[in-house]
Amino acid sequence: MKKVNSIFDVIGPIMVGPSSSHTAGAAKLARIARSLCGEEIKKVTFQLHGSFQTTYKGHGTDRALLAGILGLSPSDPGLVNAYELAKEAGLEYEFVKKDLGPVHPNTIKFIITGVSGNITEIVGASIGGGEVLISSLNGISVNFSGNSYTVISIQDDTPGIVSEISRVFAKSGINMATITLSRSARGKEGTMITEIDSAPSEQDLARLRALPHVKKIICYMPVNE
Repeated sequence: MKKVNSIFDVIGPIMVGPSSSHTAGAAKLARIARSLCGEEIKKVTFQLHGSFQTTYKGHGTDRALLAGILGLSPSDPGLVNAYELAKEAGLEYEFVKKDLGPVHPNTIKFIITGVSGNITEIVGASIGGGEVLISSLNGISVNFSGNSYTVISIQDDTPGIVSEISRVFAKSGINMATITLSRSARGKEGTMITEIDSAPSEQDLARLRALPHVKKIICYMPVNE
């Protein structure tokens, strides 16, 4: 039997329904994807896998995804007007049914084009009760839930870079909860995902961006913030 940690494990998250997996989870995934893009969004393609292919209209997944990509939380009443809000924002979008392979049945791939023309690809799953898991960022395997303050560093795969990033957090008294490292190839581009216990300041983020070999810093704030 699954361990129950809180009443929300029983009644589900605070949300605009009808489904915690197909509505709340979808909105949370899209809001995380927006944050990971790191800029204003011009266009997004939602590739829907598994059960999302057949239920995305009936369960409001389409509205939830649009709301999240616009920055709305799963509990925002504006979710029901997501199509109108997307039109007002000038957002281009499309929903595509896609077999993404041996992944969770509630998986979505986001292909996001920012206003600069840069393309960001994110894969994530809604795993139940409004909880989600991000599994891929621009083709690199990652693993985080979006429940904690999260700093993602994209940098050269070079000795010492992890300790330099960690030192910035230590100087500000920020405790690191988890660290996940991955790389495209030895000596090429690496990704460091750090879940931390408190929000980094703009000065912290500026120090991280100024580090040698760091190419990009993305800061994600929890979806309920």
